[in-house]
Amino acid sequence: MQFLFKKYLGAMVMPLPLILLISLAALLLLWFTRWQKTGKTVLTLSWLTLLLLSLQPVADKLLLPVESVYANSDQSDPNHNPPVDYIVVLGGGFTYNPNWAPSSNLLNNSLPRVTEGIRLYRLNPGSKMVFTGGKGANVKSSAEVAAIVAQSLGVPAEDTIALTKPMDTEQEANEVKKLIGNQPFILVTSANHMQRAITFFKQHRLNPIPGPANQLAITSPLHPWEKYLPSAYFLSHSERVWYETLGTLWQRIKPSKDLEHPQKSEHYQPLNNPQATS
Repeated sequence: MQFLFKKYLGAMVMPLPLILLISLAALLLLWFTRWQKTGKTVLTLSWLTLLLLSLQPVADKLLLPVESVYANSDQSDPNHNPPVDYIVVLGGGFTYNPNWAPSSNLLNNSLPRVTEGIRLYRLNPGSKMVFTGGKGANVKSSAEVAAIVAQSLGVPAEDTIALTKPMDTEQEANEVKKLIGNQPFILVTSANHMQRAITFFKQHRLNPIPGPANQLAITSPLHPWEKYLPSAYFLSHSERVWYETLGTLWQRIKPSKDLEHPQKSEHYQPLNNPQATS
């Protein structure tokens, strides 16, 4: 229940739903009250906020500091760190349609995480790929879908492990702790999520090596129309900043669930799947 409440509340306070709710309140003031000046002011400010958050220079300037915390050096590079036995790829957006190409089932931030995980897996011969994430409303979990995609891209099934129980980052840290203990491993997640993820894993006394993926803030040249015309794509960058900011605030006020003596993990080892080679 707490998980569902957190998800629904979090969705409602994202920039687009929140701005639309504020705009609706402004329209109600304009149509049904005498507070015309207040309604006009609120509507104008909400429109202007939506415009600014949809522009690349604004959105990416907000996002870049969040992504840059672990971006100064590739800490997952074996030239800087000894080889590891596990590459842990955190779950993200997904669905499951067996008639689709396997990678089409990974939505938003998930596919870049998996592909970066595969790159790091190949730099660490003999390692295992660990995927995390629960089912949600699907018949397969995020972890299973990611494992199927990895297998379809050439990772042997015996080198993939799917932790199908976790529903958020803190639970993912708990399940990884049960599986691999305190040995170093590479943690792969979106660059904007890495700082919060590292904090959760260190709270569980784990030793993650950051492997950031899915960098979004663009610093290379763009055409003027890409930078200065509002875009839903760049609005999503602003949403990531807001989401991670709220998540960090919650992380700071919420007590950690560190486990001193975790029990052995109940993990799912995917078998050879005919879809993995399709």
